[in-house]
Amino acid sequence: MNATAAALLGLLHEGPMSGGQLVAAAADRFGSFFSVTRSQVYRELPALVTAGLLEPGRPGPRASQTYALTAAGRRAFTRWLRSGAAADALRSPLVLRLLHAGRLSPAQRAELVASSREAYTARLAAARAAARGERDPYRKAVADFAVAHVRAVLKLLDAVPE
Repeated sequence: MNATAAALLGLLHEGPMSGGQLVAAAADRFGSFFSVTRSQVYRELPALVTAGLLEPGRPGPRASQTYALTAAGRRAFTRWLRSGAAADALRSPLVLRLLHAGRLSPAQRAELVASSREAYTARLAAARAAARGERDPYRKAVADFAVAHVRAVLKLLDAVPE
């Protein structure tokens, strides 16, 4: 099972959700360190249904479809959780852009850094608020990681020469 499928199964432990709700929940819950795009969600959902890991619900408003976790989906998610950890690869479009920022004009580089700093400063405030409100020790540890990750990106942006 790929990490995107596992992310969706993990979210569906909270109850049935539509694809749009899954996209929003993913962005809210772990968007600071693991991105899930709308196209990935809508590509994974039918595959998870075919595999018997999800069960589609009745169509809702504007043809939205909800999905619920099956017993097989719960077992598959637990197997994925227990499958061990491998070293993660950071996948950051911003870091990739900064790697190649020497190809931009000074003004373009300054705009990239300034707009990124603005976005990550806002993200830091949100991450701090989420970390303060988290009571579950595992989710708290992840929320604290999100704060540290955003701080690290801001430190990277501060290190970029002007």
